[in-house]
Amino acid sequence: MRQIILDTETTGLSAENGDRIIEVGCVELVGRKFTGNNRHLYINPERNSHEEALKVHGISNEFLRDKPKFAAIADDLIEYLRGAELIIHNAPFDVGFLNKEFELCGREPLRQIAGNVIDSLAMAKEMFPGKRNSLDALCNRLDVDNSGRTLHGALLDAELLADVYINMTRGQEALLMDSSDEEDKVKVLHVERIDLRQFVLPVLLAGADEEEAHQTVLRGLDKFSGGKTVWTLGMKDPVA
Repeated sequence: MRQIILDTETTGLSAENGDRIIEVGCVELVGRKFTGNNRHLYINPERNSHEEALKVHGISNEFLRDKPKFAAIADDLIEYLRGAELIIHNAPFDVGFLNKEFELCGREPLRQIAGNVIDSLAMAKEMFPGKRNSLDALCNRLDVDNSGRTLHGALLDAELLADVYINMTRGQEALLMDSSDEEDKVKVLHVERIDLRQFVLPVLLAGADEEEAHQTVLRGLDKFSGGKTVWTLGMKDPVA
């Protein structure tokens, strides 16, 4: 499967109110492996960034003045994205901006270009309910090194998100079949069945020290729960 981790930087927060894309970063995965076929584009947004946006991405208006306009890179970007599954953190934001840019230059919306869009933020909220699920928070939680991220940058953020996504979905590797074998054969492991009834298994009882350590843990859990652990409720005197 071809997947593209995508991120954008923009002049502000509202595509509908005239904000534009200034940077696009894409990292390609095929079969969950990095291919190196990435894309990194700076774009002249034909307007200045808001001050708050500048504080986030640090890309000056002067730097962008000689960069190509979105219409000039649209076709190449569309062909790069076509048919791929896109992974985007807070996907509605980036998808909304891309759709507006495609609309302004007379191209089709993203849903007609990409095969699918996965919102990694929604995925993280489901996996880690009640926790912070920003890209930085996920990097810290999943042991992804983000020490070089002092400002937001589309390509750097896409690279970090790729590592985060791979770690979040690592259990799926067991579901992927290696089709490198020319005959596409599935190897089956045959395990000899053993009758355990032929063995006499010894019963090892806990020693006094082990029993006391166990009771200490149970007492601690009961105290933490406010005396509501199920194994102690039946042992306590009923309330008169």
